[in-house]
Amino acid sequence: MAKYYVNKNAQSNGDHEVHKEGCSWLPKAENRTYLGDYTGCKPAVRKAKEYYDQVNGCYYCSNECHTS
Repeated sequence: MAKYYVNKNAQSNGDHEVHKEGCSWLPKAENRTYLGDYTGCKPAVRKAKEYYDQVNGCYYCSNECHTS
């Protein structure tokens, strides 16, 4: 299990990226929302979609869920 977070700030394309704890690209604490502990990025992305319409997995730590 890993802790997952979603970036409160959208990327230039509108995506709010989901990151796993320990990722080099994890936003500062004030710029992220804790999603929970998950065994992979897919349930974390589903949870993030409760907050934002446009969500994507981080290319580096959640590549399986990275789509754009």
